[in-house]
Amino acid sequence: MDHTVQVLNNVRLETGFETENGIVTGTRTGLFSIEMENGLFRSVKEQVPAKEGIDAKGLLMLPAFRDMHTHLDKSLYGLPWKAVSAGNRTVKDMIAMEQQMIPGLLETSVQRSAQLIELLQSHGISYARSHFNIEPTSGLRSLENLLRVLEQKKDSFAAELVAFPQHGLFYTDTVPLMREAAALDTVQYIGGLDPYSIDGSVEKPLDFTIQLALDHGKGIDIHLHETGASGVQTIDYLIEKVLENPALRGKTCISHAYVLAVLPVQEVERLAERLAAAEISIATALPYGAATMPLPLLWQHGVSVLSGNDNIQDHWSTLGSGSLLYKANLAAGLYGRETEWELSRLLKMATNGILPLDDEGRMQWPKAGAPARFVWTEASCSAEAVARMSPVRSLVHDGHLVF
Repeated sequence: MDHTVQVLNNVRLETGFETENGIVTGTRTGLFSIEMENGLFRSVKEQVPAKEGIDAKGLLMLPAFRDMHTHLDKSLYGLPWKAVSAGNRTVKDMIAMEQQMIPGLLETSVQRSAQLIELLQSHGISYARSHFNIEPTSGLRSLENLLRVLEQKKDSFAAELVAFPQHGLFYTDTVPLMREAAALDTVQYIGGLDPYSIDGSVEKPLDFTIQLALDHGKGIDIHLHETGASGVQTIDYLIEKVLENPALRGKTCISHAYVLAVLPVQEVERLAERLAAAEISIATALPYGAATMPLPLLWQHGVSVLSGNDNIQDHWSTLGSGSLLYKANLAAGLYGRETEWELSRLLKMATNGILPLDDEGRMQWPKAGAPARFVWTEASCSAEAVARMSPVRSLVHDGHLVF
């Protein structure tokens, strides 16, 4: 293990909020000297004259960004530009199209996944929760290729992996493959997809997924696009099962959950209270229009909300940029968050909840002993970084300079 101490000077950190008549009007910052060792922060001290070390030149340090819902294994990024097709709009249509596309995509997936990770890194992302396809067409090859890429990038990027039955558990013969994937140490979550509309039952696919997760000590992350009664039934059923199995509390996520965008407020509040009680999180790519998610209600009731890019130029969507600061900025626009305090809180959409200042303005990051994962940005504070989607000038992952 490398015990070399690295020193960073002239690092700008947030130190507190400026207030006027009890209202936050700005953010105070100061210059600091930071030591790193073995990929961790060793010390954080107010800046003193220093002759050695890396000069941050007063750039603002923020926690590195974390994409909590993406698909690193099957983007078209790196191939010639191609927008999504006007046809193939149902999930089953897309499954049929994927069955034709996947063999060809697997031939270049290692190279393309590496390029996609580099795109994410250029936007300050050093960590992702990535779903990877598990279905009869590709078997375990999507996972095998992705693991090759992650091994190549291990000093600059980290990921937790979700075995995702993109073509259904029973709609295609995917159950044996899911059992095989669940037994692997490289897989942290068991995924799922629209149990009723794809596999014809809410209970049967969820029961299989839940038991598989329990048997192997994994978490759960279910894609739920359904917006009808089956969407509500799926959420309620999953909540009941998590409450019955405390080992799944804090380890269960529902991705998308579009049904929450179309329900009456009272029903969203009912579900939000239950989700919070079961410690089930919601992962979102912040869709807008008819599918705009009621995130303020979820936050109000204590539901953990994760954000991610999801699709980045693939056959499902053309619009992904790779930027999580964009997602935070989008949330500000969608939910009317414009004040200094509100904008500073929305940085959590990019950092998966890690903020330099707590809600009262006390410094809480970085701390000695925490992983040295951060970005330097051309911004005066978190609020400005969100409002202006400030350029990321440097990314450090576990003490390693990425760029």
